[in-house]
Amino acid sequence: MWYLYGFVLMAGIANAVQAGLNGALSKGLAQSLTAGLVVAAGTATCILTIGLISGHLTWPTADQVSHMPWWAWFGGVLGGGIILAQFVVAQKIGAAPFLGLLVTAGVVTSVVLDHFGLIGFEQHTANGWRLGGGLLMIVGVTLVAVF
Repeated sequence: MWYLYGFVLMAGIANAVQAGLNGALSKGLAQSLTAGLVVAAGTATCILTIGLISGHLTWPTADQVSHMPWWAWFGGVLGGGIILAQFVVAQKIGAAPFLGLLVTAGVVTSVVLDHFGLIGFEQHTANGWRLGGGLLMIVGVTLVAVF
């Protein structure tokens, strides 16, 4: 199971690098939305390739679609919003403040999602350690952004 943490660590590094790559792509093309389509096509190609190679790619059945919560289909929309933020904001405020804010907002939101067991997450109480960790992240990102 340790390899999963390594995978997430690599994804975090990729997230930081992706903001710069997407910002450069956005500047180099006439419109940010065109860059967004290029990124989405790259994402779809990557997932399609890995899915075909691994044999883990299937279309959802009608039964799966009918039993899926309505809100589960909006992850791609949120991903698009993150990519648009990379195009518009990341290069203007810098990689460290951008990623710091992105990750800190994610952690603080995650504590709330866990505490209430929302959108499919198991319930994990927001104890003092979790709240303190979120607060330390807010302080840390503030220091990175200000200095």
